[in-house]
Amino acid sequence: MSPGPVTLRVLVVDDNRDAADTLADLLRLYGADVRACYSAETALAQLGTFDFQAAILDIHMPGVDGCELAQRLRAATPARLLLVALTGVSDDAARRRTAEAGFDLHLTKASASDILVAALAAFGRWLVENRPADDHHFDDTSRAPN
Repeated sequence: MSPGPVTLRVLVVDDNRDAADTLADLLRLYGADVRACYSAETALAQLGTFDFQAAILDIHMPGVDGCELAQRLRAATPARLLLVALTGVSDDAARRRTAEAGFDLHLTKASASDILVAALAAFGRWLVENRPADDHHFDDTSRAPN
């Protein structure tokens, strides 16, 4: 069963350019509007220029790591932001750390991409169904699912 289209604006952040670009290309195939960044600093520079609804962050990056970036993004964006930790580590300590940093979902890089795509598609549907009438933050009716 197909997870459906991903009708979100997604920020992908990974210091591994190939990983970031590959994930961004995959999400574009499902209909997402994606911007890939290769550091926390370039991701933070997207605030105010790219109105993303979900962010997929590598945890282990030089300088500002993914957990600190998640906290900064959460503080600077609306409450309806889906934060996904994408990491090679899946032990209990790593999961606690990402939960404490404010991530909504913790996936290992070995996870099947269909789990990520399904989560993004579901969040996009939820946003459309639960948007207050006076909330124009995520207006983009050309991308809203029918």
